[in-house]
Amino acid sequence: MADVRLVGLDFGTTTSRCIAATARLARNAVTGRHEFSDVRECYSSPIVFTPFVDDGLDEGRLEGYLDEWLAATREDGEEIFGGGALVTGLAAQQPNSPALIKLIRSRLSDALVATAGDPCLEAWLAFHANAGTLSRDHPDRWVINVDIGGGTTNIALGKGGEVLRTGSLFVGARHAEVEPGSYRVVELSRYAQALLDHLAIAAGPGDLLSPQQRDAILDWQLDLLEWALAGNRVQFEQPVAHLHEQVAFNPLSELREPPMYCLSGGVGELVYKILRSEPLPGTTQFGDLGIDLAQRIAAHPRWVARLSGAAVLDCGRATVYGLLLYATQVSGSTVYLPEPNLLPVRDVPILGRITSDSTAEQIRDILQLIGPNAVGGCLVVTLTESDASAVRGLGERIGSALRTANLPAPLVLLVRENVGKALGGYVSQWGSTTVKLIVLDEIEPLEARFVQIGKLCNHAVPVSFYGMN
Repeated sequence: MADVRLVGLDFGTTTSRCIAATARLARNAVTGRHEFSDVRECYSSPIVFTPFVDDGLDEGRLEGYLDEWLAATREDGEEIFGGGALVTGLAAQQPNSPALIKLIRSRLSDALVATAGDPCLEAWLAFHANAGTLSRDHPDRWVINVDIGGGTTNIALGKGGEVLRTGSLFVGARHAEVEPGSYRVVELSRYAQALLDHLAIAAGPGDLLSPQQRDAILDWQLDLLEWALAGNRVQFEQPVAHLHEQVAFNPLSELREPPMYCLSGGVGELVYKILRSEPLPGTTQFGDLGIDLAQRIAAHPRWVARLSGAAVLDCGRATVYGLLLYATQVSGSTVYLPEPNLLPVRDVPILGRITSDSTAEQIRDILQLIGPNAVGGCLVVTLTESDASAVRGLGERIGSALRTANLPAPLVLLVRENVGKALGGYVSQWGSTTVKLIVLDEIEPLEARFVQIGKLCNHAVPVSFYGMN
């Protein structure tokens, strides 16, 4: 067992924050897998407004926040084992958001995933942080988590604690920025401007939004959300609706009963406050329409009915808690890693999936996608049978394809079963070949495009996925 440190960083449309925790890395006596236990929050930064300047994010102020937060999360120079950092919503659309990611990566361990504008990952994380327990407690019920923030609304549908569908809309509190305490417009996002044009509302910076204009804006946003939840693709043929759709949500057709609903994000947190009859902040206190949007949802009979069926711990910070608790998996202890100095590696593309039935030719075709890529590539391995002969046969076929491909970069194999050393041994002919190979077992592969792998710690390796499909 070992104590490790986890961190989550979320730079959103409206606010940014950091949360850190300590956790015990141990093997579960029942499942036999490595996992985090005894997770204890050890630091929570003040929630700050995400700083912007005329041409994008205010990198100087963000660097100051980042250094302050990371200094507070570390003790005695202790390395961060896992977690992640996300730039979300409208912040991710700023031209200098890649610079912020570069800044984060320069200060964090490579164990952490750091990416901008990954709405499916945001939806997945918010579901697990906010609705995961409810979903596991009711394994026969479908659960939809709707995470409403400043710039986006991310939707995730799951069952039994597993996410099966995600989607994202440019619906949120801060598309119309206003002077706090009033409805005088300060700035409009391009999505808000398109919506005002569609609604024939002639308002811009310096103008006051009338009650009728605010009602029209909020009604349209809720209509768009309903169209998405219903899978009403006809409505999204409208140019303005299509513009507001970041990732299409495709609900399952086999839902025979209404799903359970949960809300998260800043607006979701306000909705639950209203439903509990708790006092709200003053008029447009945050300089946007978030409070108004929450009031509109909490007064809507359909949403009142949806939310009355499940008592959940509402989480306004679901994404950052998701990064802290769910962004990192831990490999088994039987990894095949003859060259530990190959780690860490990041931004490794997941090229495809192979099974016990894949031929050497099929595997070779996938490996050709790696080419001269210095980062290497990753294959997800699915064993239809995990007996010794199946592992040996597949390992030898992978090894044959590797010798033909003659790859200069590392190949990462991820496998769910506890067969890492054996599979790696057969692939490498028990160390007789020069291939750079990493085999990590007991990993639950996600539908993603990239994987990031940290350093070996206590015979286990942290693994993060991003670029969710």
